[in-house]
Amino acid sequence: MLACQAPAQAVEKRLDLGDGRSLQYQVLDAASTLPSAQDAATRILRLLAAGNLEEAAVLSNAPKRRYEVLRDYLASVGEAEFKRVFGQYLSPANRVVAEIALERHRLIIWDLAEADHRLAGQYYVEVDGRFLMDDVPSETRAALQRILQSYRASRPSKRTD
Repeated sequence: MLACQAPAQAVEKRLDLGDGRSLQYQVLDAASTLPSAQDAATRILRLLAAGNLEEAAVLSNAPKRRYEVLRDYLASVGEAEFKRVFGQYLSPANRVVAEIALERHRLIIWDLAEADHRLAGQYYVEVDGRFLMDDVPSETRAALQRILQSYRASRPSKRTD
């Protein structure tokens, strides 16, 4: 009976870093009791797909830097391409394949059906009970980047579904 089941915990994983070192992290699923950054990601992507750089940048732990990066990207690709790039995440053809938890940080890994780089990562950090884009370099974020590289290396280049 479903009501009698204990809440699912995140799945513990370990990434071998070589030289006897490893990195332990958790993979969240829909029933995980750990907080998820996916709602924050969706909100930010909707803002960016609408071209609203200012509101999206405020949802960063380094809002001024995030705004500058977004503004520069918009200037380099144009408004239509900017909106298309961020809007593609919201397409039904694309999906989140994993959410990785490492302390207060999250890595959301997307499988983007039409993108050159099939697995895209977004980084978030929990601050005062809410998730913000993680735009501040740290050891934890570097560890999440290694996890993303590992996912990319272990996935086939073409999706079969």
